[in-house]
Amino acid sequence: MIRCLAVLSGLWACSLPAQTLDFPSNATLQAEVESPLDSYALPVGIWDGSTVPVKLVEGVLAQQAWRIDAAALTTLQVLRPLREQLRNDRFRIIFDCQTEACGGFDFRFGTETLPPPEMQINIGDFRFLAAERTGVAGPEYVTLFVSRTAQAGFVQVTRVGPEQDSEVPLVATSAPAIRATDVVTEADIANQLDQKGHAILADLTFETGSAQLAEAEFASLRNLADFLLENPDLTVALVGHTDSSGSLAGNIALSKQRAGSVLERLVSDYDVSRRQLEAEGMGYLSPIANNLTQEGRDANRRVEVIITSTED
Repeated sequence: MIRCLAVLSGLWACSLPAQTLDFPSNATLQAEVESPLDSYALPVGIWDGSTVPVKLVEGVLAQQAWRIDAAALTTLQVLRPLREQLRNDRFRIIFDCQTEACGGFDFRFGTETLPPPEMQINIGDFRFLAAERTGVAGPEYVTLFVSRTAQAGFVQVTRVGPEQDSEVPLVATSAPAIRATDVVTEADIANQLDQKGHAILADLTFETGSAQLAEAEFASLRNLADFLLENPDLTVALVGHTDSSGSLAGNIALSKQRAGSVLERLVSDYDVSRRQLEAEGMGYLSPIANNLTQEGRDANRRVEVIITSTED
């Protein structure tokens, strides 16, 4: 194990005891690479059309892949507490991006990652973060590559920096287990549609730069389909929403296409009657969060289900 690995301590260059990046207790180590002296091409910008801009850094290298077993996690849900730990321990965030804003497919395959199945990266839903801090022994770098499948979250941690003085793990699993707090269960969908008339399908992801729903098993669609099959006289609208990037006309078209992709999946994979469904798009006209922040833009990109009529 890397010596005195101060990934998240507020202490520089081992002047004080090192601490460890705190992962949730339902995380398990899948793969690990260590080198006493190596170089690493640290991504520092989005895909520029021909390459991913990098900064070549050198030092003790540790790289691990972790799996967090929980269905329908969001990448933001995984990344946010880790990013805050880094900030609290004097790291400066030098690059932070999400899926299409990173460069999508090109960024993913232009960035060094551990191989699957230990590290799985969904090209339709991932986040990357790079951070730096400098102490008397020199600079220290940490990167996080976060993605997810329908069943689990995945995090690759890379640390490059000076050799440290004592044996401390790169990652520990002492934080509370993480669960998908915004996933709508079958009962929740029924209650929200009955009481509010609408619900957000929070676990959906789409292929990078397209309206195509990713090839995955989404709990929200299974639950919605069960609800509609049990209520054959009910009709609903699937309404797509975007963040505020781009033109209104383009966003309305994209949001409607994404809602249409959800509709087709419900019909083809879950045997929902097409008669019960329609697809619409609102673009960025109905935000639920601030489009000036990355978290807000992520929340605004969504598909909602809204009751439109019943034959009762």
